[in-house]
Amino acid sequence: MGVIDKVIDCVRAKGTPGVAGIWLDEHKLVEAAAKTKQAGFRNFEAISPFPLHGIDEAMGIPRSFIPWVTFIFGLVGFSFGTWFTWWTSATDWPVIVGGKPMWSLPAFVPIMFECTILFGALSSVGALIYLAGLPKVEPPVIDPDLSSHKFALFIPQTEPGFDAGKVEQLFKQLGAVEVKRTEF
Repeated sequence: MGVIDKVIDCVRAKGTPGVAGIWLDEHKLVEAAAKTKQAGFRNFEAISPFPLHGIDEAMGIPRSFIPWVTFIFGLVGFSFGTWFTWWTSATDWPVIVGGKPMWSLPAFVPIMFECTILFGALSSVGALIYLAGLPKVEPPVIDPDLSSHKFALFIPQTEPGFDAGKVEQLFKQLGAVEVKRTEF
């Protein structure tokens, strides 16, 4: 096995067996997600080609902490920008230009602003990549049409109280056009 194959094995998504139900209408999927949660399932996935209004509430997903990451690292970036401009102009390389003070706040506001944006944006992207478990190479595909016009719920077999027969029956009762045992 070559080095490339070892790297791909490290980042290849590991599929979890379970049951998937597929719907053609996004509103029915949101209703099915709420009823699936009411049935006692907590760790299930909703797969959609676009964001669905109300799916987070239906699945009981709490608000993301990424805005807090952005805010905290934005403050860190602002603090770094303030310290860096002071250190470079007043401590490390003090040059008197036209009788101006060594450290002048208005002159360094753009640098502080840009450091705030840089740190906030990079931390947001990093947190998103971490939470999404990226990079995933060759992820398991339940149905190729889930990226265009179909919607799905997937319950892994690791879910407490999982019984494949009962889950298949639940999805059929909730109006799934197709139910299959698969990996995701």
